[in-house]
Amino acid sequence: MSAGASQVHALTSQVPLLLADAAPRVVVIGDVMLDGWWHGNIERFCREAPAPVVEVRSRGFAPGGAANTAMNAARMGGDVALVGLVGQDPAGTMLAGLLRDAGVSVDGLISHPGSLTTTKDRIIGADQILFRLDEQADSVPAAALEAVAALIPGAVAGADVVVVCDYGSGMLRGALHEALVGALAHRAQDQLVIIDAHDPSRWAVLAPDLATPNAQEALGLLGSVPGGARQPERVALLRAHKDRLLEATGAKSVVVTLDQEGTLFLPGTGSEHRTWARPVTEKQASGAGDTFVACLAVGCAAGLPTRVALELAQAAATVVVHRPGTSVCSTADLTAHLGGTSRIHFEASGLQEVIARHRAAGETVVLTNGCFDVLHRGHTHYLEQAKELGQVLVVALNDDDSVRRLKGEGRPVNPVGDRAAVIEALSCVDYVTVFSTDTPIPLIEMLRPDIYAKGGDYTEQMLAETASVKAHGGSVRILDYVSDHSTTEVLRRMRARPAER
Repeated sequence: MSAGASQVHALTSQVPLLLADAAPRVVVIGDVMLDGWWHGNIERFCREAPAPVVEVRSRGFAPGGAANTAMNAARMGGDVALVGLVGQDPAGTMLAGLLRDAGVSVDGLISHPGSLTTTKDRIIGADQILFRLDEQADSVPAAALEAVAALIPGAVAGADVVVVCDYGSGMLRGALHEALVGALAHRAQDQLVIIDAHDPSRWAVLAPDLATPNAQEALGLLGSVPGGARQPERVALLRAHKDRLLEATGAKSVVVTLDQEGTLFLPGTGSEHRTWARPVTEKQASGAGDTFVACLAVGCAAGLPTRVALELAQAAATVVVHRPGTSVCSTADLTAHLGGTSRIHFEASGLQEVIARHRAAGETVVLTNGCFDVLHRGHTHYLEQAKELGQVLVVALNDDDSVRRLKGEGRPVNPVGDRAAVIEALSCVDYVTVFSTDTPIPLIEMLRPDIYAKGGDYTEQMLAETASVKAHGGSVRILDYVSDHSTTEVLRRMRARPAER
């Protein structure tokens, strides 16, 4: 198995525990808040106005914003310290207590009498958020900023990663902005800086390792650009203007979060990477972006390859969006999720009913197939392209006997169980199945995909499957060919290397 493949396979079993063992030092600096969730019943309207009466049954509170990022990083094994500002009020006291109980160091959380703790309370009746009550200070006292700024040099010293969470409250300005820039401008080469900000351009002077704007923020950085802001138009726009995004943020790489569409990784050098979210109808989830950034920070600081850290962060975000309220993902949560219900169907008949439900929901089903023996960049690029053709991507793997018939003795390098587990670990893949015939025509007859995708080293005319696909109303799509990235070529280069002594 190639190094890249083994890294992805490890994602399904060991990585969360390895992160916890590594315990990288994470410093989170930025806008903290306290999220409130008030649940109640609605049985009548008030007499004063046509407004529902919510009879409160329960109240829950959780750290939000930068505090939520710190909580998530701590629960995933980071040694976490938080630097921020709260008021000397009940909300500030509660927030500090929740963080302390979660193992986050709050020595850098300044409580200032001239400030006010930011709160966001959701009022929920009959499982529906009716409205949100936000309370925050109109301005941040200069003395409070100076008190936090004085802590910055000591706080960031020795950190493996510094995460700056700037959501526009006004705290990360003036003396505090200058202190951060001064402390991080000449940081050690191995100290990572991640900017999670509504306006990442304010931090371009730091030349951060990563900037993590959402799609709206990223498009805002581009200013006036042609085209729409919906999928897939916005992804095409972001790809086309990658250089402008990198210049605006000053970052070595940009990760654009796309809400239910996953993320788009745009590096200054090297190839891009997509992750894909699992759709969810939960309307009361909050803070998935904080979880994503926290896991990405812990993963990168612990030395994971960026693409593996991105896939892990996407998995962590998937955990929390399936929960109501402002939630966190722990090491145990992530381990359980990655080792949970398999999406591998070794018998295609078990997949047929699942695909029928997706089709009934109006979703486009994409099928592709191959040996996928030694996973490489050509494979992942191709599978990401295939996913973009529809909502559901099914990858069919040749079983070991059919690989041997196609490729000869000595192949496959990896048995089908390992190959399936590696492919399943990619967030762009929804289902994996296995077939034993020389062509996937029987599988196509059974699943009737809307789109059948193959790599650019084929044409429609070359494919025996084309007639079967079109007979059921489907279409064939030929995707890009990534030269010099065939499995045969990878194995040739590996065998050509001198043996290690």
